[in-house]
Amino acid sequence: MALIVLVLHGDAVPAWKWFLAAHAICIAAVHWLVVAHAARPANRVLAFLRHFYPVLLYTAFYRETGELNQMLHRGYLDALFVRLDGRIFGLQPSIKLMEWLPYRLVSEIFYVSYFSYYVMIVGVGLALYLRDRRQFFHYVSVVSFVFYVLYLVYIFTPVIGPRMFYRDFNGFTLPAELIPPGLAEVPESIQAGWFFQIMKWIYHYFEAYGSAFPSSHVAVALTTVYFSFKYLRPIRWVHLLMAILLCISTVYCRYHYAVDVLAGTLTAVILIPIGNRLYRRFGGPDAGAVAVPPG
Repeated sequence: MALIVLVLHGDAVPAWKWFLAAHAICIAAVHWLVVAHAARPANRVLAFLRHFYPVLLYTAFYRETGELNQMLHRGYLDALFVRLDGRIFGLQPSIKLMEWLPYRLVSEIFYVSYFSYYVMIVGVGLALYLRDRRQFFHYVSVVSFVFYVLYLVYIFTPVIGPRMFYRDFNGFTLPAELIPPGLAEVPESIQAGWFFQIMKWIYHYFEAYGSAFPSSHVAVALTTVYFSFKYLRPIRWVHLLMAILLCISTVYCRYHYAVDVLAGTLTAVILIPIGNRLYRRFGGPDAGAVAVPPG
């Protein structure tokens, strides 16, 4: 990423030197963790940070994509995806789903499902870290691979999502003919929900504009489900149900176009096998012999 910023920043990234410095510091910190843990392998805090740091960095790298996605393409590609949704479905699912089901109970189920994304990533990671480090290494390697591919796509394919219907982003707006007639704001009954407010706060402080396509919520959630079926079988069906609700919620809650969900699913289907192959090739001597629990 530092090399990409160095070569392509132009005038789209005024703070490009700070991004280079941040990456250099990150590389140095990871190197220090590896060396420090090797010197003190019995230190549990160092062991946790040395192995779990990729999970802790996902949010920072995600936020970074929103600062870098204008290097090659000025503006956002939402008009293309709005038209795609219209041609495929004959309407805008990201608007209509909430209009069809404007109920607080229904909305809270979907917002809880959307929030469960964060629980899936950290929860499965912690469970495998505590259960079997070899399984955790497999998990964090493949999940990180999926995340990093998505982040690269976001930098070169900036898409805001359905929020573009309601306001401009960095001076960019949708053409007037793409705005559905009679477009209404989120009903007040839904806005009163606890998890609506939680997600509103998260998006206010941690959202990266332009990271809608493909949906990382869908691709990564399905990746975590894969590891539940592989290593955490007692929770696999509940986990799958939550992931299905999450896929629907990305559209219902107006964070993603329906084509983002389809692309996120396809991304998981393609990248999980590639990630597994890379892990078997480069994951060390035990990578091909990870214990799989019975049942």
